[in-house]
Amino acid sequence: MREVLPLRAQPVQPATAQELQLLLEAFVKIYNHDRPQRSLPHRASPATIYNSLPKAAPTSDRATDAHDRVRHDKIDDGGADTLRVNGRLHHISVGRTYARTPVILLIQDLDVRIVAVATGELLRELTIDPRRDYQPTGRHADNTNSNSRTRETQVRLSPMSCDITWLTTQQREPA
Repeated sequence: MREVLPLRAQPVQPATAQELQLLLEAFVKIYNHDRPQRSLPHRASPATIYNSLPKAAPTSDRATDAHDRVRHDKIDDGGADTLRVNGRLHHISVGRTYARTPVILLIQDLDVRIVAVATGELLRELTIDPRRDYQPTGRHADNTNSNSRTRETQVRLSPMSCDITWLTTQQREPA
């Protein structure tokens, strides 16, 4: 084992940057590989301990890994937001009511939740269809044809009892 001397205690002082580099490399080799450390088990060298510890490495199968993201964004003027999935841009309609609303997108693989920042209201929850650029809202337009019968029903729960009253708010009979 060689003794490690501080730079200023070296018998020959380096005159150039190359000589200094050689001296530093020799010091690192002695300090990490040759010199035993009293604080380490069995007075081992730092290199021995480093080489004996397991190293972190990615697993070979990443198929079960979930891809989670949190994104802060703002709904555009048309009431939609965009999200890139697998290198492809998808448009998610939320509604013009929420235009320019700051939102948080909670994304786990293809499942997306859009939450308003100010209120915490869940604006949209969907599973991205990778085959479509524009994600459908899942809402269908009401059929307003005069030959159709439309009924909207509400449930009113009385606070004084457990009675449920069905109210018909709109009813159109065919002409």
